[in-house]
Amino acid sequence: MSDMTSQAEAPRSPGRPRSTRADEAIIEATLDLLAEGAKIETLSIEAIASRAGVGKATIYRRWSGKDALLRDALVILKGTPPTPIGRSVREDLVLLLGAVGRNTDPRSEKIMSCLLPEVNRNQDRYELYQGIVEPRRARLREVLERGIRTGELRADLDVELALALLTGPMLIQRVLRWHPELDDDALPERVVDGVLEGIRAR
Repeated sequence: MSDMTSQAEAPRSPGRPRSTRADEAIIEATLDLLAEGAKIETLSIEAIASRAGVGKATIYRRWSGKDALLRDALVILKGTPPTPIGRSVREDLVLLLGAVGRNTDPRSEKIMSCLLPEVNRNQDRYELYQGIVEPRRARLREVLERGIRTGELRADLDVELALALLTGPMLIQRVLRWHPELDDDALPERVVDGVLEGIRAR
């Protein structure tokens, strides 16, 4: 489970191979505690180690600290975004937007609803959130930039603004359930088609 450890992790010295089972137990313990109501500020390595059934040293051999562990746990919670197929900008945007604000892990709604208010109050939480969403933004950005190169989209397109126009409606509807009359399943296509009206090449 190599994607569980942060790039910021300190290099390990040679020795006994690391236990994948311990990695999984630590990640699951972190997510379970957050879903049960533990606040990020007060969540401790001691509590995580106790729930996971490992020693604190086991965690520190894998992650440089709590923030690095939280980042990896939340990335795993969100899952891997879909891979664009590459046939058309519209098809890839619909595919990627379909994953925005949607997660099959029942813990996700509880955890993310607690994290989001902290984003505006705490710089560390803001950076943590950005570390989670930037890889997803990057996939959308690649599709838009490819569309400019292929001539599907306007050459003068403001890519970052287009990202906000695409993801904003999805997040407000799926996270806040803003409008009960909107069809959630049809929303990705409707958003993409609406935005494409303004950004496609003429």
